[in-house]
Amino acid sequence: MQRLRRVAVAAMVAVLAATGVTACGGDDGEDGSGAKVLKLWHYEGANSAMGVAWDKAIEIFKQEHTGVEVRFERKAFEQIQQNAAMIINSSEGPDVMEYNKGNATAGLLSSQGLLTDLTAQATKRGWDKTLSPSLQTTARYDDKGVMGSGNWFGVPNYGEYVTVYYNKDLFTKYGVQVPTTLDEMTTAMDTFVGKGVTPLGTAGAEYPAGQLFYQLALARADRTFVDNYQLYKHPVDFHADPLSFGAETFADWVRKGYVSKDAASAKAEDMGTAFIAGKTPMIVSGSWWYGRFKDEIKFDWDTFLFPGNTLNAGSSGNIWVVPASSKAKDLAYDFIDITMRPEIQALIANNGGVPVAGDPAQVSDPKDRKLIEDFNKISAQDGLAFYPDWPVPGYYDVLVAGLQSLINQSKSPDQVLDAIAKPYQDGVAEIKRN
Repeated sequence: MQRLRRVAVAAMVAVLAATGVTACGGDDGEDGSGAKVLKLWHYEGANSAMGVAWDKAIEIFKQEHTGVEVRFERKAFEQIQQNAAMIINSSEGPDVMEYNKGNATAGLLSSQGLLTDLTAQATKRGWDKTLSPSLQTTARYDDKGVMGSGNWFGVPNYGEYVTVYYNKDLFTKYGVQVPTTLDEMTTAMDTFVGKGVTPLGTAGAEYPAGQLFYQLALARADRTFVDNYQLYKHPVDFHADPLSFGAETFADWVRKGYVSKDAASAKAEDMGTAFIAGKTPMIVSGSWWYGRFKDEIKFDWDTFLFPGNTLNAGSSGNIWVVPASSKAKDLAYDFIDITMRPEIQALIANNGGVPVAGDPAQVSDPKDRKLIEDFNKISAQDGLAFYPDWPVPGYYDVLVAGLQSLINQSKSPDQVLDAIAKPYQDGVAEIKRN
C-alpha cells in the first residue's frame, strides 16, 4: 500500500505540474503581497450548529489576530471528498479545513504525507485531555492510515451517535413505557403490534437498517469486539456472538412485525419523513436528525439511548486537518483551538449539535441538554463503537444488500452472515497485505 500510495502521490504531482498548479509550504501565512492570511474551508450549512459556532470562532480569531485576513470558503461536501488530495497539495488549497474522518479519507491522506502531524499541538493545547479515547480514535492514524493509533492528524470538535427517537404522543396513547432494557423494548413493541401499529421504522435501502443491526450486535459486545471488528486487532467470527445475535434478532423482529417488510426498499429520508409525520412510534438513527426533527415535528417527541447498551454506534464528527502544504500552520492551530473553547462548544450545543466538550448546564433547551448528556454518558464510558460499514472499502453496499435480505426474508441470518463475512475478511486481508 505504501508503494502504491507513493506512486499515486507522484502521479498527482505530475497532474498538478501539467495543470500549472504548484505545491507550496512554509508557515508564514503570507500571500504574495506580504499580508498575513488564513485560508479556511468547511462544508457545514450557515444555519447548522457547526456553521453557527464556527462563524463565531472566525470572529474571535479575527479579534485575537489583528492584521490577519481570514479567507473562508464554504465548499460542497462532494467537492472536498472527491478532490481533497489534489487540492490540498496545491497553492490553491486551504490552511485548515474540515475533512472526513476514517481510514479511506483522513487516514489515506495522512499516509500519503499530505496532512500535518498534530501530535505536539494536541499535547501542548490539551486536546488529548479534552477528547475521550473513543473520540481520539478518529483523530489518530498509523503509517498505513488505519485509525485508532499513531499520530494525530485531525481534531474533532463535535460528535454524533445513534439513539432512539420516539413519539411520546403514541407512547401515551397506547400506554407504552419508555424501555430501559432490551426485554422491555420487545414488550413495548409487542404492545404496538397488538394494536395494529408497526413500532419501529427503518430503511433497508440505505444506512438505517445496518445501524439497527449493529446496535443489536452491540447489545452482546464489548470493547474487544469493537477493536477486533473496526481496528483488525484479531479475526472476527461472524457466526458467533455478537454478530450472530444481531442478525438473528433482527430477523426475529421482522417476523414479529416490529419492522415492516416494506422497509427493505425504503431510504433514510422515507424513514425520517414518516417519523416527522407522526406515523412511526420509534426509529433508531443518528443525532444528525435532531435539528431537523426539532424544527419540523409538531407532536411531543424525545429520545432515549438504545436500552441496555453500553456501546453505541457513533464517533467524533468530521475533523479539522491542516494540510502539509499550509502556509499558516500556527494560525491554523490557533483557529482549531478556538473551536474547542467552552463558548464555541456551547454554541454547538444550543443550536442542536453535539459538542465534544459540552457542559449540559450551559444548554437552555431540555431536549438539547438531554442530547448532550446522553453523548457525554456514552463518551465517558468509552462507549462509541463507530459504524458497521467503516472497516473496509465498499462495505456499506455489502451491508445494505445483506440487511435488505433479512428484511424481505429472502435469506436466513446464517446466509446473510456468510454474505457479509467474506467481503470484510477479504478487505482486512488486503489492508494487512499492504
